[in-house]
Amino acid sequence: MDATLAADLEGLPGLLERVRAQAVDFLDGLPERPVVVPSQPPGAVPLPERGMGLGRALEVYAERWEPLFSASAGPRYLGFVTGGATPAALAGDWLTSVADQNSTSALDAAGHHLEQATLEWLRELFGLSPAQQGTFVTGATMSNTVGLAIAREWLGASRGVSVAESGAGALGRVRVLSGSAHSSVAKALSMLGLGRSALVPVATLPDREAVDPAALEAALLEAREAGEACVVVANAGTVNTVDFDDLSALAALRDRYGCWLHVDAAFGAFGALSPDHEHLLRGLDAADSICVDLHKWLNVPYDAAVQFTRHRELQVRVFRNAAAYLGPLGESPDPVHLTPENSRRLRALPAWFTLLAYGREGYREIVTRCAANARALGDAVESTPELRLLAPVRFNVVCFTLATDPTPEALARLAADVGREVFVTPTVYAGVPALRAAFSNWRTTSRDVERVARALRERVAHDG
Repeated sequence: MDATLAADLEGLPGLLERVRAQAVDFLDGLPERPVVVPSQPPGAVPLPERGMGLGRALEVYAERWEPLFSASAGPRYLGFVTGGATPAALAGDWLTSVADQNSTSALDAAGHHLEQATLEWLRELFGLSPAQQGTFVTGATMSNTVGLAIAREWLGASRGVSVAESGAGALGRVRVLSGSAHSSVAKALSMLGLGRSALVPVATLPDREAVDPAALEAALLEAREAGEACVVVANAGTVNTVDFDDLSALAALRDRYGCWLHVDAAFGAFGALSPDHEHLLRGLDAADSICVDLHKWLNVPYDAAVQFTRHRELQVRVFRNAAAYLGPLGESPDPVHLTPENSRRLRALPAWFTLLAYGREGYREIVTRCAANARALGDAVESTPELRLLAPVRFNVVCFTLATDPTPEALARLAADVGREVFVTPTVYAGVPALRAAFSNWRTTSRDVERVARALRERVAHDG
């Protein structure tokens, strides 16, 4: 064994204690750490011929890289609908690396069994029936991709072909209809060989991001008359305003027109925990496939999401991995047959820890507090003359702009100027350049909202 590696092994308990202390210092500093640190990468360093060992590597990391990292795990990082990592999720993530399990095969099954147990809890958390079978993936993009891959196979089966065997060319023209599809949907269609142009926007309700069911029915009728297969991508929580499609109405259209219904509920699925929002999830269980992101409101570390579907047999047809060393397929497919990945870490363990530690009640509190925080910031924006709220605060996202001259450049300056206090991301809503603040971090309190509002008010007053 390499001498430096052997020394690290012998001194591992003490080294891990140093890691623990360094991690605690970082976490303790989150409330006052600059939310985003404007920086340039440090100068290049050549790969060492002789390693320096973990102890010295910790020192170099603390000197060169840690000061540049944002406070993305902290309470005022409001971009990208990013959660953080609860104490239990952090412990689970550390132990995931410690155990280093291969969770893809029944030949070494403990990780697989833990994943299944965790998926059952998540299914219950979101109010889904046992007909919805799930699997872990990296994030919402991969969850949407897997769901649409199963949809592609279903469309082929309805035409007597297997796309998994014959390729997307055997399917013919496909229309993917959506009112306000997330950008990952077009990316998924590109990867799946259906093409970005397959995504056809459908009119939304007035002053809403929710699809107009009448317009969607007209689009489905047009596709039927053209002999084209259809997938409907519904939203349970849009990016800009957290708008929800009428999922029950869309499920009825699915039944009437024989299309596939995929629901992107990346963070909106957690509305099932909120007494004020749970009605918006009616009809979710009827979907053919569902996307839910876990490194958002479940507050587990990057990267983690789940994908649910009622059509497990088609999922296996798409992702089946045939190799003698994997063993037979069996009645309960191993995860290796359910996603594009043959290799995956045990993402279920942080989720298992945090669900067990805090339960439904704990997550209901996080969701309702985040919604209250968003309403409070929305009220602060409305009371600031230099700012304008662009849409009602429906759940956990505040979409706002400058009251006058809301150019992308002006908004970028505002976001940069307040970046040490809060991270918000640019967007465009109803043709107007805007900023959005998304609340999903378990640490965020009303005091953080007051601090964010104060930073925004002081900056726009100064610029005015």
